[in-house]
Amino acid sequence: MASLLVKGGRVIDPASSLDGTADVLIDNGRITAVGRDLPRNGAELLDASGLIVAPGFIDMHVHLREPGIEHSETIETGARAAAAGGFTSICCMPNTLPVNDNATVTSYIVERARQYALVNVFPIGAITKDSAGEELAAIGSMKSAGIVALSDDGRPVMNARVMRRAMEMAKSFGLPVIDHCEDLNLSSGGDMHEGVHSTRLGLRGIPSSSEDVMVARDILLAQTTGARFHVAHISSHRSIDMVRRAKERGLPVTSEATPHHFSISDADIAPYDSNYKMKPPLGSTCDTAAVIDGIVSGAIDAIATDHAPHPGSEKMQEFEKCPFGIIGLETAVGLSLEKLYHSGRISLMRLVELFTTGPARILGLERGSLAQGLPGDMTILNTELSWTYDVNHSFSKSKNSPFHGWKFRGGPVMTIVGGAVVWRRER
Repeated sequence: MASLLVKGGRVIDPASSLDGTADVLIDNGRITAVGRDLPRNGAELLDASGLIVAPGFIDMHVHLREPGIEHSETIETGARAAAAGGFTSICCMPNTLPVNDNATVTSYIVERARQYALVNVFPIGAITKDSAGEELAAIGSMKSAGIVALSDDGRPVMNARVMRRAMEMAKSFGLPVIDHCEDLNLSSGGDMHEGVHSTRLGLRGIPSSSEDVMVARDILLAQTTGARFHVAHISSHRSIDMVRRAKERGLPVTSEATPHHFSISDADIAPYDSNYKMKPPLGSTCDTAAVIDGIVSGAIDAIATDHAPHPGSEKMQEFEKCPFGIIGLETAVGLSLEKLYHSGRISLMRLVELFTTGPARILGLERGSLAQGLPGDMTILNTELSWTYDVNHSFSKSKNSPFHGWKFRGGPVMTIVGGAVVWRRER
């Protein structure tokens, strides 16, 4: 591997509290030095003057659909979209066909990513066999094959006894349990957040309590078992308050928020536009404000996209019939800069932390830092870049986004993985 010297950028590394002009040298795929006026010594030179140089961003919640649902997304196309969004590492959920509930599927994903992905891909294994919520999956063999966490994602474990056993097993293997917190009995038949806007549109509502009761249950189980419990795509003000209180009591509880849950609310839904249909559904303006407050206060540890591609043939149906989920890899950083940093709610250091040390700490990844010896992954940002998102130019195979045509201030301009530039924004 050739050497790369990223010179003269504003380096922000939350792991070392570094925020200042510096150079970063990568040799043989790993970071060898960070400092002022580093000698070039034959390395390829990359001028980062006027730009933000950060550790490689990590998205800990992505759906790549491979194996089995390749018409929606593949490991290759999802990784390209991730690189274009400034992400150097992504973690893929297990709801594939077949479900990633055994070492064979895990190994397949790892090998396909090694061959075709521009970025690092870390699989997340299923909690139960076929994500059916009844019998624990082959957790030990999946851990050996490369999973970094456990989750049944969109099919939450409804049986509390099974979830307790899963947490006990996860603790013994040093894995976090990530739960899509939803009581399926409460949410059954719903299409959007239950409230005045669902009534106005005549659509069936999903109450926030469907998330809240599962967050409460899982916090109690985490307290009982001592397992690390992570709330996926938290969206309710009551759930955020429960996580905050759990942290205050010293429980091993963490959470993530998606950009769409802090950028838009149910009041913003274009009538019957299926690109606004996701789970958890877009909440009230009170919930949206609570997500931002949770990010500011530290109740929320990471920003993740929940990138959920669906082809137009499936997504462009009636609101009641289409599947839940939107793509988000290429808009996440732009939305975060716009809604969190430029609005003055958080510092740039905090924003970088939410994409780097936050997810790395939750998943136990030796990434998210510019420390010497770590992989040479970097995300380079221009906080003043003016650009417009055109979903038709997305690298994803699917185009289901409510942010088509949005104008952004700030975004990624270059993505470096293992010392190689895998994506750069066209001028």
